[in-house]
Amino acid sequence: MQQNLKFRHELKFIINQHQYFIIRQRLKNMMQQDANVGDTGEYHIRSLYFDDVNNKALHEKLGGVRDRSKYRIRIYNTQDKVIHFEKKIKFKDYIAKVKEPLTRAMYDQMMAGDYEVFNRPDKPLLMEIYNEMKYRLLRPKVIVDYVREPYVYENGNVRITFDKDLRTGLHALDIFDPNLDPVIALEDNRMILEVKFDEYMPAYIQTGLQLEGLHRTSASKYVICRKYLKFNTWEDF
Repeated sequence: MQQNLKFRHELKFIINQHQYFIIRQRLKNMMQQDANVGDTGEYHIRSLYFDDVNNKALHEKLGGVRDRSKYRIRIYNTQDKVIHFEKKIKFKDYIAKVKEPLTRAMYDQMMAGDYEVFNRPDKPLLMEIYNEMKYRLLRPKVIVDYVREPYVYENGNVRITFDKDLRTGLHALDIFDPNLDPVIALEDNRMILEVKFDEYMPAYIQTGLQLEGLHRTSASKYVICRKYLKFNTWEDF
């Protein structure tokens, strides 16, 4: 898929409740909350992650492959108003994302096993996904479910999020299943702090975060949730 990509910096940290309260208090004095949040200052994200017959995305992440990509369908607040099929690309220490909107009918058709719905030469990403499904047997693997508290700052296009209550759907694969009851995937009330920005992050935000006091991780929500389905010890992370 040929497309101009906008790559960004992405830093990840696993933090505890105490660290969360301290960092959040600083951010509230420096940044604005994302316009999409609800009354609680949060919104809910549910993603369906895909992998091929060889579990390429999982193996590359666990193997430390530097440049890689993965596919997912994402919805917000368990509704079908916005459905995106996304490809997340990692290149060196940068990330980029491309996405294509889906209708609920397209999603249902895909879940029923009819992948021809993505056979769209006019839509490069959907066509790429179709070829992955046809030739590499790309298929749904796991549901990743969490609550996001986001903060934004215009200069540098800074976005800082607290991803809380990370849960896995285990063997369930329908993100719209009203009976879905995902289970905790990150225990002890820990959460993932993500810091994204373009060319730079303002110095006072960097100082306020005091990131040097945190343990940076390559935490992948996909891998964390997939570990509950593992069949081999090498799938530990």
